[in-house]
Amino acid sequence: MRSRTLRALALATAAVAATTALAACGSDDDSNKKADTAAGAEAEAKTIKLGYFPNITHAPALVGVNKGLFKEALGTTELQTQTFNAGPAALEALLSGAIDATYIGPNPAINGWAKSKGSALKIIAGSTSGGAGLVVKDTINGPADLKGKKIATPQLGNTQDVALRAWLKSNGLNADTNGGGDVSVLPQDNATAVQAFAQGAIDGAWVPEPSLSKLVLESKGKLLVDEKTLWPNQEFVTTHLIVSQKFLKEYPGTVKKLLKGHIAAVRYITDNNADAQKAANAQIESLTGKALKDDILAAAFKNLKFTNDPIASSLYTSAQHAEEVGLLDKVDLKGIYDLGPLNELLKADGQPAVSDAAAS
Repeated sequence: MRSRTLRALALATAAVAATTALAACGSDDDSNKKADTAAGAEAEAKTIKLGYFPNITHAPALVGVNKGLFKEALGTTELQTQTFNAGPAALEALLSGAIDATYIGPNPAINGWAKSKGSALKIIAGSTSGGAGLVVKDTINGPADLKGKKIATPQLGNTQDVALRAWLKSNGLNADTNGGGDVSVLPQDNATAVQAFAQGAIDGAWVPEPSLSKLVLESKGKLLVDEKTLWPNQEFVTTHLIVSQKFLKEYPGTVKKLLKGHIAAVRYITDNNADAQKAANAQIESLTGKALKDDILAAAFKNLKFTNDPIASSLYTSAQHAEEVGLLDKVDLKGIYDLGPLNELLKADGQPAVSDAAAS
């Protein structure tokens, strides 16, 4: 009777998937069927596809992959990875089903929640705080000096892009999405921005680590705005971990094991920082073909805090910023977090629970 019931459920799931564009774009039902589980056990997948960036702001992912922490936690589930330059591209991969989970910044996660009317994703853990800001030419000393200047961000609508536009607006400057306005904002990938700044083609860039430290240490840029100084307690979410709701519902056991790997990676960075830096750099080199210089690596790590706490209050503020600069319609974020599995694991590990509450 049990096998007939499971078969019926599988057929029903396949039928629903066939009628939805999202599932049609990325469903992998044939190769990722639920593994056999004992009665009462949480279903697990044969594979999980995880996205992340070759940036130090994604160090828990870099270290978790390089040191085999995810592989160890996932057990028989195969880990497949894909890397991205900025959040909007990673979000589109998640929405299409090309990946199941990804490390990503707050604003793309907010956009995905809004775009899917709260049906596409859940934020399941924090990862990184800090490590972003505006680096400019030495001749620029304040907001007024930015008029008529060209400033790069990683991608239109990504976390740093929203942060720059919100900061400009708070200082009486405007920038439209076509590169016009008081300040010309030019979305381009981080490597291009670093090169363009060195060549004098742009006047500055609001970027995450390690690009921020590259601009300062290699190109003698000036850190005009350290973003953490704009936030309460100098903490804000730079990166967190999200998962597709479809995958979470079908394979909660696999998601919990992914979180175990994530917690292990954050702990490894805390307890073995020097080796964690080497592991993150080795992973970046394997992905990009070029390792970071030692001084860049050390500066980037020093500028970041790695944490399981998603710092939820800053997410709600980021949404307000995106609304204020015209990149997001007003959206209700209630339900965007699912921190139950994370808090269960943190409790078992003797660590304090984290919250999804907005600032009081």
